[in-house]
Amino acid sequence: MNAPGPQIPLETRRLGPPKELLTSPTFLAKRVGFAIKERMMEAFEVSGLSMYDHSILTLLDEEPTETQAQIADALGYDRSHLVGVLDDLEERGLIERRRDTQDRRRHLVTMTPAGHKALTRLRTVVSQVEDEYFEPLNATERKTLTSLLGRLAGHHDPRYRSPS
Repeated sequence: MNAPGPQIPLETRRLGPPKELLTSPTFLAKRVGFAIKERMMEAFEVSGLSMYDHSILTLLDEEPTETQAQIADALGYDRSHLVGVLDDLEERGLIERRRDTQDRRRHLVTMTPAGHKALTRLRTVVSQVEDEYFEPLNATERKTLTSLLGRLAGHHDPRYRSPS
């Protein structure tokens, strides 16, 4: 017969992950990433659009005409998946695609006025979710967090390097 080990009353046991994980930046970054992604997906779902749509429209707002390949490369999207997302945006009247007159193999993508309106709505959604999620941080802390995350992202992927 086995002797029972020390018993810890359930009501005194701390809930949550072990202290080692709570001091791991990798673990914490993963948890924060999962949580904010879930909140963003829920918020975008209400709008009828997705985080992919938001990224594409944001890119087209900064770079008014892009090829499908440039969009995929800039955002790190699989080119075959991107085609489906662009098809949906085009059906909704948010983007237009036309053949490049200089290279008929390429499609040029531009945002429509309806796309600009949708992007304005999506930016409001993003702002609301970010304000709620990052509420515990003051403006300086948010700026510092953004800077640190940008530095890490840029170190590991040149697409995320801040233009100086």
